[in-house]
Amino acid sequence: MTHWRHRLYPIKRNIDNIMKGQDLISLLKDLQASPRECEWIEFKVNNNNPQEIGEQLSALSNSACYHNQKFGYLVYGIEDGTQGLVGSDFHPLTEKKGNQELENWIATQLNPRIDFNIFEFDYNGNHFAIFRIEPTRNTPVSFRGETYIRIGSYKKLLDEHPERERKIWNKESVRVFERETSVESVDEDQTLGLIDYPSYFDLIKFPLPDNRKGILERLIHDKIIVPQSNGKFNITNLGAILLAKDIEQFDYISRKAVRVIIYNGKNRVRAIKEQTGKKGYAVGFDGLIKFINDQTPTKEIIEGAFRKEIPLYPSLAIRELVANAIIHQDFSVSGTSPLVELFTDRIEITNPGKPLIDPLRFVDHSPESRNEILARFMRRLNICEERGSGMDKVVLECEIHKLPSPEIIIGDNYTRIILYGPKTLREMDKAERTRTCYHHACLKYVSGEFMTNQTVRERFEIDEHNAANASRIISDTIEKRLVKDSDPENKSRKHVKYIPYWA
Repeated sequence: MTHWRHRLYPIKRNIDNIMKGQDLISLLKDLQASPRECEWIEFKVNNNNPQEIGEQLSALSNSACYHNQKFGYLVYGIEDGTQGLVGSDFHPLTEKKGNQELENWIATQLNPRIDFNIFEFDYNGNHFAIFRIEPTRNTPVSFRGETYIRIGSYKKLLDEHPERERKIWNKESVRVFERETSVESVDEDQTLGLIDYPSYFDLIKFPLPDNRKGILERLIHDKIIVPQSNGKFNITNLGAILLAKDIEQFDYISRKAVRVIIYNGKNRVRAIKEQTGKKGYAVGFDGLIKFINDQTPTKEIIEGAFRKEIPLYPSLAIRELVANAIIHQDFSVSGTSPLVELFTDRIEITNPGKPLIDPLRFVDHSPESRNEILARFMRRLNICEERGSGMDKVVLECEIHKLPSPEIIIGDNYTRIILYGPKTLREMDKAERTRTCYHHACLKYVSGEFMTNQTVRERFEIDEHNAANASRIISDTIEKRLVKDSDPENKSRKHVKYIPYWA
């Protein structure tokens, strides 16, 4: 009798829809059928040395990348040379390194972090374990500071083979994240149990078919699922990331769920609430935005004879920034996901990966996304604004609500946009004033208008008799080379007009 079990890093509750039973036996036999060990397949019986395993995972990931393989494999239970199915006494899911689970220890020692799965199962009275390792993407994977590769069936230090290292660094990524498979070979019941198809038909404003065939045909048409020759289906990353009924049921995708953290104060010392999205981006988006808005403070205004509570931060700006973080994230960055952090004086929205365009051009430039299929789909579902208008709307909302212009921070492997609460001109520092002035000039220019001393006074709520304050802000922004005189030949300084530096 065949028994099976597996664990996916990080550990999830029981997931029995990814790879099991006959699928694992078929994989085992396919690997056994290889003529011999190769540069992306390693056979072992009982060698359970943690250091050796980590080195092999580095080597197999780098070699799989070099040879354009979908995975590398470390197989326990196949004897090298004879290819015999001899089984193994090694149980990696229960092994420990010190006080830490072996799986977790290995994962934390790999840099950059790569995804790998461990499958354990019994077949014909023998125990087997398979490590399935994703190829690295353009960056060689090291283990505890050393980088390895396989040459033939031998593990070598990568720096001894600079021609291979160079090819890994320079390899053009052919990965299309949205088209890759998230879950393999599931039947109709499992497919419709994993995908929130009623919400999907609502989002596309399409009548829900009255039979399974019609539902599945539409999901196939939109490449949410891909039919297989065995009558089953693969669910694509696009389907999982957008339409998951329970995102925990998808291994890699669950690590990309949006996290929201609320802090008590202006720093990260004390978190009072944390929430991680449980649905796919599309079917859970409105609920996510409502949750964020419910956590933000409000202010009281008087309209006529009535008092009214309004949000401190414009909802449209929050919606656009969260959608941008989702769309423009770099899915190849492991161990991180879109993050929304709420402080008492600001909201920080962070996504993995650096932007593809200069942050100073966010307002006027058409966006370039690594995930164009995802972006197009979210525009189709009316979750985000049409091309090129998202950041413009964020900056405009800040102007309307008299908030400082959002700050954009680019880190080593992340993009963060900070939405600040209300500040008076006196409370703003020089950087906030020049940033706000620059974005004001951008908005005016893309609207076919010019920034002037008067428009700057209106933007910062400066009284006319304090026009010198507006002139000082403009001068500081010119000094930073963010704006310029629209007509340098004009000798009259009375009605000077200004444009962004790039205009």
